[in-house]
Amino acid sequence: MRVHRILTLFACLAAAPLAMAADGDEPMISIAIHGGAGVITRSSMTEEAERAYRADLERALDAGYAVLEKGGSSLDATIAAVRILEDSPYFNAGRGSVFNHAGVNELDAAIMDGATQKAGAVAGVKHVRNPIELARMVMERTPHVLLSGEGAEEFALEQGVTLVPGSYFYTERRWKQLEEAQKNERMASNQQEDIAYFGTVGAVARDKDGNLAAATSTGGMTNKRWGRIGDSPLIGAGTYADNQTCAVSATGSGEYFIRAVVAHEICARVRLSKVSAAEAARDVIHGKLKDIGGDGGVIVVDRNGELSLEFNTEGMFRGARDSRGRREVAIY
Repeated sequence: MRVHRILTLFACLAAAPLAMAADGDEPMISIAIHGGAGVITRSSMTEEAERAYRADLERALDAGYAVLEKGGSSLDATIAAVRILEDSPYFNAGRGSVFNHAGVNELDAAIMDGATQKAGAVAGVKHVRNPIELARMVMERTPHVLLSGEGAEEFALEQGVTLVPGSYFYTERRWKQLEEAQKNERMASNQQEDIAYFGTVGAVARDKDGNLAAATSTGGMTNKRWGRIGDSPLIGAGTYADNQTCAVSATGSGEYFIRAVVAHEICARVRLSKVSAAEAARDVIHGKLKDIGGDGGVIVVDRNGELSLEFNTEGMFRGARDSRGRREVAIY
């Protein structure tokens, strides 16, 4: 009997390290989100507003992570997170989008699959409740990457996407921002006090299979004219994903992100310079982008699931969560 107990004990001790190794080998799942970057200070925000922002950031973060936790794909996770931010009146995307010069909301969005390098995007849509869902349909149901304006909305109608009247996007705060911009006869890009200027939303994720995805959605720039399109729906500028390197979603002064091809630049540095995604993001945001006059930030997930949230502004609405226990939401 004693020998049997000793053998049993040895068996348990031998099995213990194997169980720990199995736990340690579980694939890393992670997700990061952003709700825009800019001149965001505690003094410019009421406690009530801050609670509201944080609550929606937490809901979006947890919704995306729940998809990953159940074994879902990184694409599904980013969509789940971005959809919640699009439905919030607080962020410049979907429901809370800013107005253009004519007093109309024009929405852009993009998504990219790091496993296949496929991407989909829409620009200048006016009646699509969740542009990020339409962007995915462009990727999965057409041979194209980017659809715009009336053509994009015709496609949305054919696909049965939820369409809403223009009044759905009206919020008093955004309307007042437009009035102020027009009163001062200047584009919102010069309104440094307007935290909504960088109000793009986005998400990046890594799923259990190691696949990366990036998704970005925006209402663009207050008082924009002439069909202006920023970086968000442009693959490589505001959105990019590659399983071999990283996935990136950007927010900031769109024209500069386009010129610096920020999202792709970060991934390219990882591939070619063999630096970490965190280092690449830091160097691009505080170096190349800043050097040409650009402000904003990025969220990045690398091939191992490591998350980086980098910005060169006073604040960025952001959140991060992974299977190692990290869970954070921050603004400043």
